[in-house]
Amino acid sequence: MRTGVRSIQEIEDLIRAAYPLVYVVSPEEDRVEFTLREIGQRRGRKLVVWSVTEGFEEEGNTLPKDVRDPVRALENIDRLEDHAIFVLRDFHPYLTDPTIVRRLRDLCRSFSKTSKFKKHIILLSAIFKAPLEIEKDMAVVDFDLPMADEIHGIVQDVLDGVPMKSRANIKLLKDPEQKQRVVEAALGLTANEIRAVLAKSLVRRHDFDIETILGEKKHIIRKSGILEFFETDAQWSDVGGLEVLKDWLKKRVLAFSPSARAFGLPIPKGIMMIGIPGCGKSLTAKAVSGLWQMPLLRLDVGKVFSSLVGSSEENFRRAIKTAEAVAPSILWLDEIEKGFSGARSSGDSDAGTTARVFASFITWLQEKQSQVFVIATANDVSMLPPELLRKGRFDEIFFVDLPSAKERGDIFKIQVAKLNRRSDHQRDPEAFDVEAIISRTQGFSGAEIEQAVISALYDAFDVKEDLTTERLARSASEMIPLSYTMKEKIDQMREWASSRARTASRPDDGAQVQEEDGGRIEMA
Repeated sequence: MRTGVRSIQEIEDLIRAAYPLVYVVSPEEDRVEFTLREIGQRRGRKLVVWSVTEGFEEEGNTLPKDVRDPVRALENIDRLEDHAIFVLRDFHPYLTDPTIVRRLRDLCRSFSKTSKFKKHIILLSAIFKAPLEIEKDMAVVDFDLPMADEIHGIVQDVLDGVPMKSRANIKLLKDPEQKQRVVEAALGLTANEIRAVLAKSLVRRHDFDIETILGEKKHIIRKSGILEFFETDAQWSDVGGLEVLKDWLKKRVLAFSPSARAFGLPIPKGIMMIGIPGCGKSLTAKAVSGLWQMPLLRLDVGKVFSSLVGSSEENFRRAIKTAEAVAPSILWLDEIEKGFSGARSSGDSDAGTTARVFASFITWLQEKQSQVFVIATANDVSMLPPELLRKGRFDEIFFVDLPSAKERGDIFKIQVAKLNRRSDHQRDPEAFDVEAIISRTQGFSGAEIEQAVISALYDAFDVKEDLTTERLARSASEMIPLSYTMKEKIDQMREWASSRARTASRPDDGAQVQEEDGGRIEMA
Protein backbone atom coordinates (compact mmCIF):
# COMPACT_ATOMS: atom_id res chain seq x y z
CA MET A 1 0.00 0.00 0.00
CA ARG A 2 1.27 3.46 -0.87
CA THR A 3 0.01 6.79 0.40
CA GLY A 4 0.72 10.52 0.15
CA VAL A 5 4.47 11.07 0.33
CA ARG A 6 3.98 14.35 2.20
CA SER A 7 2.05 12.71 5.04
CA ILE A 8 4.55 9.88 5.45
CA GLN A 9 7.52 12.21 5.40
CA GLU A 10 5.99 14.68 7.83
CA ILE A 11 5.04 12.01 10.38
CA GLU A 12 8.40 10.26 10.09
CA ASP A 13 10.24 13.55 10.54
CA LEU A 14 8.21 14.22 13.70
CA ILE A 15 9.05 10.73 15.03
CA ARG A 16 12.73 11.21 14.28
CA ALA A 17 12.64 14.62 15.98
CA ALA A 18 11.25 12.94 19.15
CA TYR A 19 7.91 14.75 19.14
CA PRO A 20 6.02 13.21 22.08
CA LEU A 21 2.49 14.07 20.89
CA VAL A 22 1.14 14.16 17.32
CA TYR A 23 -2.50 14.67 16.29
CA VAL A 24 -3.26 12.97 12.95
CA VAL A 25 -6.52 14.05 11.33
CA SER A 26 -7.97 11.34 9.08
CA PRO A 27 -11.06 9.13 8.85
CA GLU A 28 -8.89 6.32 7.46
CA GLU A 29 -7.57 4.42 10.47
CA ASP A 30 -6.29 1.47 8.44
CA ARG A 31 -4.16 3.60 6.12
CA VAL A 32 -2.74 5.73 8.92
CA GLU A 33 -1.90 2.73 11.10
CA PHE A 34 -0.34 0.89 8.16
CA THR A 35 1.87 3.94 7.56
CA LEU A 36 2.76 4.20 11.27
CA ARG A 37 3.62 0.50 11.39
CA GLU A 38 6.03 0.94 8.44
CA ILE A 39 7.59 4.00 10.10
CA GLY A 40 7.91 2.07 13.36
CA GLN A 41 9.71 -0.77 11.60
CA ARG A 42 12.15 1.69 10.03
CA ARG A 43 12.75 3.58 13.28
CA GLY A 44 12.85 0.59 15.65
CA ARG A 45 9.55 1.20 17.44
CA LYS A 46 6.61 -1.16 17.79
CA LEU A 47 3.05 -0.02 17.15
CA VAL A 48 0.54 -0.13 20.03
CA VAL A 49 -3.12 0.73 19.29
CA TRP A 50 -5.75 1.64 21.91
CA SER A 51 -9.50 2.20 21.58
CA VAL A 52 -12.23 2.53 24.17
CA THR A 53 -14.02 -0.53 22.74
CA GLU A 54 -11.10 -2.95 22.35
CA GLY A 55 -8.44 -1.75 24.77
CA PHE A 56 -4.79 -2.31 23.76
CA GLU A 57 -3.68 -4.11 20.61
CA GLU A 58 0.07 -4.70 20.33
CA GLU A 59 2.73 -7.09 19.21
CA GLY A 60 3.90 -9.17 22.18
CA ASN A 61 0.85 -8.54 24.42
CA THR A 62 2.85 -6.92 27.22
CA LEU A 63 0.00 -4.53 28.02
CA PRO A 64 -3.36 -5.68 29.52
CA LYS A 65 -5.84 -5.89 26.65
CA ASP A 66 -8.97 -5.06 28.65
CA VAL A 67 -7.94 -1.51 29.67
CA ARG A 68 -10.76 0.67 28.32
CA ASP A 69 -10.56 3.58 30.73
CA PRO A 70 -8.56 6.44 29.09
CA VAL A 71 -6.79 7.45 32.32
CA ARG A 72 -5.66 3.88 33.00
CA ALA A 73 -4.59 3.58 29.37
CA LEU A 74 -2.29 6.61 29.74
CA GLU A 75 -0.88 5.17 32.96
CA ASN A 76 -0.03 1.89 31.19
CA ILE A 77 1.59 3.81 28.35
CA ASP A 78 3.79 5.59 30.88
CA ARG A 79 4.85 2.30 32.51
CA LEU A 80 5.67 0.37 29.32
CA GLU A 81 9.42 -0.17 29.01
CA ASP A 82 9.88 -0.32 25.24
CA HIS A 83 10.36 1.85 22.19
CA ALA A 84 6.81 2.39 20.90
CA ILE A 85 4.36 4.47 18.89
CA PHE A 86 1.01 4.59 20.71
CA VAL A 87 -2.08 5.22 18.58
CA LEU A 88 -5.13 6.43 20.53
CA ARG A 89 -8.17 6.08 18.30
CA ASP A 90 -10.92 8.73 18.58
CA PHE A 91 -9.41 10.18 21.74
CA HIS A 92 -10.72 13.72 21.17
CA PRO A 93 -13.92 13.37 23.29
CA TYR A 94 -11.75 12.73 26.36
CA LEU A 95 -9.78 15.94 25.86
CA THR A 96 -12.54 17.85 27.66
CA ASP A 97 -11.51 16.08 30.92
CA PRO A 98 -8.94 18.20 32.83
CA THR A 99 -7.41 15.07 34.39
CA ILE A 100 -6.73 13.50 31.01
CA VAL A 101 -5.35 16.74 29.58
CA ARG A 102 -3.03 17.08 32.57
CA ARG A 103 -1.91 13.45 32.22
CA LEU A 104 -1.11 13.96 28.55
CA ARG A 105 0.98 17.02 29.38
CA ASP A 106 2.83 15.06 32.04
CA LEU A 107 3.57 12.31 29.50
CA CYS A 108 4.81 14.87 26.99
CA ARG A 109 7.28 16.17 29.57
CA SER A 110 8.31 12.64 30.50
CA PHE A 111 8.82 11.52 26.87
CA SER A 112 10.77 14.66 26.04
CA LYS A 113 13.36 14.00 28.72
CA THR A 114 16.39 11.91 27.91
CA SER A 115 15.50 8.27 28.59
CA LYS A 116 16.34 4.81 27.28
CA PHE A 117 12.88 4.37 25.75
CA LYS A 118 11.59 6.39 22.80
CA LYS A 119 7.82 6.82 22.98
CA HIS A 120 5.33 8.82 20.93
CA ILE A 121 1.56 9.26 21.31
CA ILE A 122 -0.51 9.62 18.13
CA LEU A 123 -4.05 10.94 18.57
CA LEU A 124 -5.93 9.60 15.54
CA SER A 125 -9.33 11.07 14.73
CA ALA A 126 -11.46 12.08 11.75
CA ILE A 127 -11.90 15.58 13.22
CA PHE A 128 -9.57 17.97 14.97
CA LYS A 129 -10.60 19.02 18.48
CA ALA A 130 -7.98 19.92 21.04
CA PRO A 131 -8.00 22.19 24.10
CA LEU A 132 -5.74 25.22 24.22
CA GLU A 133 -3.74 23.66 27.07
CA ILE A 134 -2.08 21.08 24.83
CA GLU A 135 -1.99 22.89 21.46
CA LYS A 136 1.60 24.00 22.04
CA ASP A 137 2.65 20.49 23.11
CA MET A 138 1.66 18.71 19.92
CA ALA A 139 2.05 18.72 16.15
CA VAL A 140 -0.97 18.38 13.84
CA VAL A 141 -0.86 16.42 10.57
CA ASP A 142 -3.70 16.36 8.05
CA PHE A 143 -3.32 12.94 6.48
CA ASP A 144 -3.59 13.06 2.70
CA LEU A 145 -6.35 11.28 0.84
CA PRO A 146 -5.09 8.64 -1.61
CA MET A 147 -3.13 10.14 -4.48
CA ALA A 148 -3.00 8.82 -8.03
CA ASP A 149 -0.23 6.26 -7.46
CA GLU A 150 -2.04 4.68 -4.51
CA ILE A 151 -5.37 4.65 -6.39
CA HIS A 152 -3.61 2.79 -9.23
CA GLY A 153 -2.70 0.12 -6.67
CA ILE A 154 -6.25 -0.06 -5.29
CA VAL A 155 -7.73 -0.42 -8.79
CA GLN A 156 -5.25 -3.19 -9.54
CA ASP A 157 -6.07 -4.95 -6.25
CA VAL A 158 -9.80 -4.88 -7.03
CA LEU A 159 -9.10 -6.03 -10.59
CA ASP A 160 -7.02 -8.94 -9.34
CA GLY A 161 -10.01 -10.10 -7.31
CA VAL A 162 -12.29 -10.31 -10.37
CA PRO A 163 -12.69 -13.91 -11.64
CA MET A 164 -11.17 -14.50 -15.08
CA LYS A 165 -14.56 -15.39 -16.61
CA SER A 166 -15.96 -11.97 -15.55
CA ARG A 167 -13.21 -9.85 -17.09
CA ALA A 168 -14.50 -9.77 -20.65
CA ASN A 169 -16.34 -6.43 -20.28
CA ILE A 170 -13.63 -4.57 -18.33
CA LYS A 171 -12.41 -1.85 -20.70
CA LEU A 172 -9.21 -0.92 -18.91
CA LEU A 173 -7.80 -4.38 -19.72
CA LYS A 174 -8.00 -3.38 -23.38
CA ASP A 175 -7.41 0.38 -23.10
CA PRO A 176 -4.51 1.49 -20.85
CA GLU A 177 -5.79 5.09 -20.87
CA GLN A 178 -9.08 3.93 -19.34
CA LYS A 179 -7.28 3.04 -16.12
CA GLN A 180 -5.94 6.58 -15.86
CA ARG A 181 -9.45 7.97 -16.35
CA VAL A 182 -10.78 5.70 -13.59
CA VAL A 183 -7.98 6.84 -11.28
CA GLU A 184 -8.71 10.53 -11.97
CA ALA A 185 -12.42 9.97 -11.37
CA ALA A 186 -11.67 8.44 -7.95
CA LEU A 187 -9.48 11.31 -6.70
CA GLY A 188 -10.96 12.83 -3.55
CA LEU A 189 -12.28 9.56 -2.10
CA THR A 190 -10.85 7.55 0.77
CA ALA A 191 -9.32 4.13 0.09
CA ASN A 192 -12.37 2.33 1.51
CA GLU A 193 -14.73 4.53 -0.53
CA ILE A 194 -12.75 3.75 -3.69
CA ARG A 195 -12.91 -0.01 -3.07
CA ALA A 196 -16.64 0.21 -2.33
CA VAL A 197 -17.51 2.25 -5.41
CA LEU A 198 -15.38 0.03 -7.68
CA ALA A 199 -17.22 -3.02 -6.31
CA LYS A 200 -20.54 -1.25 -6.84
CA SER A 201 -19.53 -0.40 -10.40
CA LEU A 202 -18.62 -4.04 -11.10
CA VAL A 203 -21.97 -5.23 -9.73
CA ARG A 204 -23.96 -2.63 -11.64
CA ARG A 205 -22.04 -2.36 -14.95
CA HIS A 206 -19.69 -5.37 -14.92
CA ASP A 207 -16.95 -2.79 -15.51
CA PHE A 208 -15.16 0.11 -13.81
CA ASP A 209 -17.75 2.68 -14.88
CA ILE A 210 -16.63 6.31 -14.57
CA GLU A 211 -20.22 7.60 -14.40
CA THR A 212 -20.89 5.38 -11.38
CA ILE A 213 -17.67 6.51 -9.69
CA LEU A 214 -18.45 10.20 -10.25
CA GLY A 215 -22.02 9.72 -9.02
CA GLU A 216 -20.77 8.19 -5.77
CA LYS A 217 -18.13 10.88 -5.46
CA LYS A 218 -20.74 13.63 -5.75
CA HIS A 219 -22.84 11.95 -3.08
CA ILE A 220 -19.90 11.60 -0.69
CA ILE A 221 -18.77 15.21 -1.14
CA ARG A 222 -22.32 16.44 -0.56
CA LYS A 223 -22.49 14.50 2.72
CA SER A 224 -20.04 16.98 4.21
CA GLY A 225 -22.73 19.66 4.02
CA ILE A 226 -20.06 22.27 3.23
CA LEU A 227 -18.83 21.46 -0.26
CA GLU A 228 -21.28 20.82 -3.06
CA PHE A 229 -20.27 18.95 -6.19
CA PHE A 230 -22.08 21.35 -8.51
CA GLU A 231 -23.69 19.79 -11.55
CA THR A 232 -24.56 22.23 -14.29
CA ASP A 233 -25.68 22.14 -17.89
CA ALA A 234 -24.46 25.71 -18.48
CA GLN A 235 -22.57 26.00 -21.76
CA TRP A 236 -19.86 28.47 -22.69
CA SER A 237 -22.16 29.80 -25.42
CA ASP A 238 -24.75 30.68 -22.74
CA VAL A 239 -22.56 33.55 -21.50
CA GLY A 240 -23.46 36.72 -23.38
CA GLY A 241 -20.97 39.59 -23.62
CA LEU A 242 -18.09 39.78 -21.09
CA GLU A 243 -15.62 39.31 -23.95
CA VAL A 244 -12.54 40.41 -21.99
CA LEU A 245 -13.30 37.97 -19.18
CA LYS A 246 -14.12 35.17 -21.60
CA ASP A 247 -10.91 35.71 -23.59
CA TRP A 248 -8.88 35.64 -20.35
CA LEU A 249 -10.46 32.33 -19.34
CA LYS A 250 -10.19 30.74 -22.80
CA LYS A 251 -6.44 31.45 -22.85
CA ARG A 252 -6.12 29.34 -19.70
CA VAL A 253 -7.94 26.22 -20.93
CA LEU A 254 -4.66 24.27 -20.87
CA ALA A 255 -3.18 26.11 -17.89
CA PHE A 256 -3.22 22.97 -15.71
CA SER A 257 -1.66 20.65 -18.29
CA PRO A 258 1.89 19.20 -18.10
CA SER A 259 2.77 21.18 -21.25
CA ALA A 260 1.97 24.43 -19.41
CA ARG A 261 4.31 23.43 -16.57
CA ALA A 262 7.03 22.49 -19.08
CA PHE A 263 6.61 25.91 -20.73
CA GLY A 264 7.22 27.57 -17.36
CA LEU A 265 3.70 28.85 -16.71
CA PRO A 266 2.67 29.15 -13.04
CA ILE A 267 -0.51 27.45 -11.86
CA PRO A 268 -3.38 29.98 -12.03
CA LYS A 269 -4.71 30.96 -8.59
CA GLY A 270 -8.13 32.27 -9.46
CA ILE A 271 -10.26 35.31 -10.18
CA MET A 272 -12.72 37.49 -8.33
CA MET A 273 -15.77 38.82 -10.15
CA ILE A 274 -17.34 41.90 -8.59
CA GLY A 275 -20.39 43.51 -10.04
CA ILE A 276 -24.08 44.09 -10.32
CA PRO A 277 -26.39 41.17 -9.44
CA GLY A 278 -27.77 39.22 -12.37
CA CYS A 279 -25.05 40.14 -14.86
CA GLY A 280 -23.48 36.71 -15.37
CA LYS A 281 -20.96 36.15 -12.58
CA SER A 282 -22.41 32.85 -11.33
CA LEU A 283 -23.24 31.72 -14.87
CA THR A 284 -19.62 32.28 -15.88
CA ALA A 285 -18.38 30.16 -12.96
CA LYS A 286 -20.64 27.31 -14.07
CA ALA A 287 -19.67 27.65 -17.73
CA VAL A 288 -15.92 27.60 -16.96
CA SER A 289 -16.36 24.15 -15.45
CA GLY A 290 -17.62 22.85 -18.80
CA LEU A 291 -15.05 24.76 -20.85
CA TRP A 292 -12.10 23.50 -18.80
CA GLN A 293 -13.60 20.05 -18.19
CA MET A 294 -12.92 20.36 -14.46
CA PRO A 295 -15.21 19.54 -11.51
CA LEU A 296 -16.94 22.54 -9.95
CA LEU A 297 -17.08 22.51 -6.15
CA ARG A 298 -19.25 25.17 -4.53
CA LEU A 299 -18.17 26.21 -1.04
CA ASP A 300 -20.99 27.61 1.07
CA VAL A 301 -19.05 29.92 3.39
CA GLY A 302 -22.06 30.27 5.68
CA LYS A 303 -22.06 26.53 6.38
CA VAL A 304 -18.39 26.61 7.36
CA PHE A 305 -19.25 28.42 10.56
CA SER A 306 -20.48 26.23 13.37
CA SER A 307 -21.60 26.89 16.92
CA LEU A 308 -18.96 24.49 18.31
CA VAL A 309 -15.63 26.06 19.17
CA GLY A 310 -12.98 24.97 16.70
CA SER A 311 -15.49 23.33 14.32
CA SER A 312 -15.49 26.23 11.84
CA GLU A 313 -11.73 26.07 11.37
CA GLU A 314 -11.93 22.29 10.99
CA ASN A 315 -14.79 22.57 8.48
CA PHE A 316 -12.80 24.98 6.35
CA ARG A 317 -9.63 22.89 6.53
CA ARG A 318 -11.59 19.78 5.49
CA ALA A 319 -13.22 21.60 2.55
CA ILE A 320 -9.84 22.80 1.27
CA LYS A 321 -8.31 19.33 1.63
CA THR A 322 -11.17 17.81 -0.37
CA ALA A 323 -10.86 20.42 -3.13
CA GLU A 324 -7.12 19.76 -3.34
CA ALA A 325 -7.65 16.00 -3.46
CA VAL A 326 -10.02 16.35 -6.41
CA ALA A 327 -7.64 18.75 -8.22
CA PRO A 328 -7.47 19.93 -10.86
CA SER A 329 -10.75 21.47 -9.79
CA ILE A 330 -12.62 24.76 -9.55
CA LEU A 331 -13.59 26.03 -6.09
CA TRP A 332 -16.51 28.46 -6.35
CA LEU A 333 -17.30 30.85 -3.51
CA ASP A 334 -20.54 32.61 -4.42
CA GLU A 335 -21.34 35.97 -2.77
CA ILE A 336 -18.16 35.75 -0.72
CA GLU A 337 -18.80 39.10 0.95
CA LYS A 338 -21.70 37.61 2.94
CA GLY A 339 -19.47 34.95 4.46
CA PHE A 340 -16.52 37.16 5.41
CA SER A 341 -18.17 40.56 5.94
CA GLY A 342 -17.82 40.25 9.72
CA ALA A 343 -14.09 39.48 9.73
CA ARG A 344 -13.16 42.91 11.11
CA SER A 345 -15.60 42.83 14.05
CA SER A 346 -15.15 39.11 14.62
CA GLY A 347 -13.40 39.58 17.95
CA ASP A 348 -16.51 41.20 19.41
CA SER A 349 -19.20 39.15 17.67
CA ASP A 350 -17.97 35.54 17.50
CA ALA A 351 -14.78 35.33 19.58
CA GLY A 352 -12.66 35.75 16.46
CA THR A 353 -13.91 32.68 14.57
CA THR A 354 -14.67 34.54 11.32
CA ALA A 355 -11.33 36.33 11.48
CA ARG A 356 -9.42 33.06 11.97
CA VAL A 357 -11.20 31.29 9.11
CA PHE A 358 -10.71 34.33 6.88
CA ALA A 359 -7.01 34.46 7.76
CA SER A 360 -6.67 30.77 6.91
CA PHE A 361 -8.41 31.34 3.58
CA ILE A 362 -6.31 34.28 2.39
CA THR A 363 -3.10 32.58 3.53
CA TRP A 364 -4.02 29.44 1.58
CA LEU A 365 -5.01 31.59 -1.41
CA GLN A 366 -1.67 33.39 -1.35
CA GLU A 367 0.55 30.35 -0.84
CA LYS A 368 -1.32 27.47 -2.51
CA GLN A 369 0.53 25.28 -4.99
CA SER A 370 -2.34 22.89 -5.66
CA GLN A 371 -4.24 22.88 -8.94
CA VAL A 372 -7.38 24.42 -7.44
CA PHE A 373 -8.69 27.43 -9.37
CA VAL A 374 -10.72 29.73 -7.11
CA ILE A 375 -13.66 31.69 -8.51
CA ALA A 376 -15.08 34.18 -6.02
CA THR A 377 -18.10 36.36 -6.79
CA ALA A 378 -19.34 39.41 -4.90
CA ASN A 379 -22.22 41.84 -5.35
CA ASP A 380 -21.31 44.41 -2.68
CA VAL A 381 -17.68 45.50 -2.71
CA SER A 382 -18.16 47.67 0.39
CA MET A 383 -18.59 44.52 2.52
CA LEU A 384 -15.34 42.89 1.34
CA PRO A 385 -12.35 42.93 3.70
CA PRO A 386 -9.58 44.96 1.98
CA GLU A 387 -7.04 42.16 2.58
CA LEU A 388 -8.96 39.98 0.12
CA LEU A 389 -8.41 42.46 -2.72
CA ARG A 390 -4.65 42.77 -2.30
CA LYS A 391 -2.55 41.85 -5.33
CA GLY A 392 -1.38 38.25 -5.21
CA ARG A 393 -4.55 36.78 -3.72
CA PHE A 394 -6.18 36.44 -7.16
CA ASP A 395 -4.71 36.53 -10.64
CA GLU A 396 -7.24 39.15 -11.67
CA ILE A 397 -10.22 41.09 -10.33
CA PHE A 398 -12.96 41.71 -12.91
CA PHE A 399 -15.81 44.18 -12.69
CA VAL A 400 -19.01 42.89 -14.31
CA ASP A 401 -21.18 45.82 -15.32
CA LEU A 402 -24.67 46.00 -16.81
CA PRO A 403 -24.70 44.70 -20.40
CA SER A 404 -24.27 47.21 -23.20
CA ALA A 405 -26.69 47.46 -26.12
CA LYS A 406 -24.76 44.90 -28.18
CA GLU A 407 -24.50 42.57 -25.20
CA ARG A 408 -28.24 42.85 -24.50
CA GLY A 409 -28.89 41.76 -28.07
CA ASP A 410 -26.55 38.79 -27.66
CA ILE A 411 -28.20 37.84 -24.35
CA PHE A 412 -31.67 37.96 -25.94
CA LYS A 413 -30.52 35.63 -28.75
CA ILE A 414 -29.03 33.27 -26.17
CA GLN A 415 -32.33 33.18 -24.28
CA VAL A 416 -34.21 32.28 -27.46
CA ALA A 417 -31.65 29.55 -28.18
CA LYS A 418 -32.17 28.17 -24.64
CA LEU A 419 -35.94 28.11 -25.28
CA ASN A 420 -35.32 26.10 -28.44
CA ARG A 421 -33.22 23.53 -26.53
CA ARG A 422 -36.08 22.74 -24.15
CA SER A 423 -39.06 23.27 -26.47
CA ASP A 424 -40.74 21.68 -29.46
CA HIS A 425 -41.28 25.21 -30.83
CA GLN A 426 -38.19 26.36 -32.69
CA ARG A 427 -37.98 30.15 -32.83
CA ASP A 428 -35.53 32.10 -34.99
CA PRO A 429 -33.91 34.95 -33.00
CA GLU A 430 -33.57 36.93 -36.23
CA ALA A 431 -37.34 36.81 -36.71
CA PHE A 432 -37.69 39.27 -33.81
CA ASP A 433 -36.96 42.99 -33.97
CA VAL A 434 -33.80 42.73 -31.88
CA GLU A 435 -33.10 46.47 -32.04
CA ALA A 436 -36.53 47.23 -30.57
CA ILE A 437 -35.94 44.73 -27.76
CA ILE A 438 -32.52 46.28 -27.08
CA SER A 439 -34.09 49.73 -26.70
CA ARG A 440 -36.82 48.40 -24.39
CA THR A 441 -34.31 46.67 -22.10
CA GLN A 442 -32.08 49.67 -21.45
CA GLY A 443 -30.52 49.30 -17.99
CA PHE A 444 -31.52 45.62 -17.70
CA SER A 445 -29.22 42.95 -16.35
CA GLY A 446 -28.90 39.60 -18.09
CA ALA A 447 -31.13 37.96 -15.47
CA GLU A 448 -33.80 40.64 -15.99
CA ILE A 449 -33.74 40.08 -19.76
CA GLU A 450 -34.23 36.36 -19.12
CA GLN A 451 -37.21 37.07 -16.84
CA ALA A 452 -38.72 39.42 -19.44
CA VAL A 453 -38.54 36.62 -22.03
CA ILE A 454 -40.08 34.11 -19.61
CA SER A 455 -42.87 36.53 -18.64
CA ALA A 456 -43.66 37.21 -22.31
CA LEU A 457 -43.69 33.45 -22.96
CA TYR A 458 -46.30 32.97 -20.21
CA ASP A 459 -48.42 35.75 -21.75
CA ALA A 460 -48.22 34.09 -25.16
CA PHE A 461 -49.06 30.66 -23.75
CA ASP A 462 -52.07 32.10 -21.91
CA VAL A 463 -53.67 33.30 -25.18
CA LYS A 464 -52.40 30.28 -27.14
CA GLU A 465 -50.21 32.35 -29.43
CA ASP A 466 -46.47 32.45 -30.04
CA LEU A 467 -43.82 34.79 -28.73
CA THR A 468 -43.64 38.15 -30.54
CA THR A 469 -41.56 41.32 -30.37
CA GLU A 470 -44.58 43.25 -29.09
CA ARG A 471 -45.11 40.86 -26.19
CA LEU A 472 -41.42 40.98 -25.31
CA ALA A 473 -41.44 44.79 -25.37
CA ARG A 474 -44.58 44.94 -23.22
CA SER A 475 -43.09 42.49 -20.72
CA ALA A 476 -39.90 44.56 -20.49
CA SER A 477 -41.80 47.83 -19.99
CA GLU A 478 -43.64 46.35 -17.01
CA MET A 479 -40.36 45.60 -15.18
CA ILE A 480 -38.46 48.06 -13.00
CA PRO A 481 -34.78 47.07 -13.40
CA LEU A 482 -32.30 47.08 -10.56
CA SER A 483 -30.34 49.85 -12.29
CA TYR A 484 -33.16 52.26 -11.45
CA THR A 485 -34.03 51.09 -7.95
CA MET A 486 -30.36 50.98 -6.89
CA LYS A 487 -28.86 53.64 -9.16
CA GLU A 488 -26.79 55.33 -6.42
CA LYS A 489 -25.32 52.01 -5.26
CA ILE A 490 -24.40 51.01 -8.80
CA ASP A 491 -22.78 54.39 -9.46
CA GLN A 492 -20.63 53.94 -6.34
CA MET A 493 -19.61 50.45 -7.48
CA ARG A 494 -18.64 51.75 -10.92
CA GLU A 495 -16.59 54.54 -9.39
CA TRP A 496 -14.74 52.05 -7.19
CA ALA A 497 -14.09 49.66 -10.09
CA SER A 498 -12.83 52.38 -12.45
CA SER A 499 -9.37 52.30 -10.85
CA ARG A 500 -9.34 49.01 -8.92
CA ALA A 501 -10.65 46.30 -11.25
CA ARG A 502 -10.49 45.18 -14.85
CA THR A 503 -13.67 45.62 -16.87
CA ALA A 504 -15.10 42.26 -17.99
CA SER A 505 -16.54 43.75 -21.18
CA ARG A 506 -14.65 45.40 -24.01
CA PRO A 507 -14.19 49.18 -23.62
CA ASP A 508 -16.39 49.96 -26.62
CA ASP A 509 -19.11 47.75 -25.11
CA GLY A 510 -19.03 49.46 -21.70
CA ALA A 511 -22.39 49.20 -20.06
CA GLN A 512 -23.68 52.55 -18.92
CA VAL A 513 -27.35 53.31 -18.43
CA GLN A 514 -28.23 56.27 -20.64
CA GLU A 515 -31.51 57.91 -19.73
CA GLU A 516 -33.64 59.34 -22.49
CA ASP A 517 -36.14 62.14 -21.86
CA GLY A 518 -35.11 62.09 -18.20
CA GLY A 519 -36.29 58.54 -17.47
CA ARG A 520 -37.16 55.11 -18.79
CA ILE A 521 -38.31 54.62 -22.34
CA GLU A 522 -42.01 53.83 -22.33
CA MET A 523 -43.93 51.85 -24.93
CA ALA A 524 -45.75 53.90 -27.50
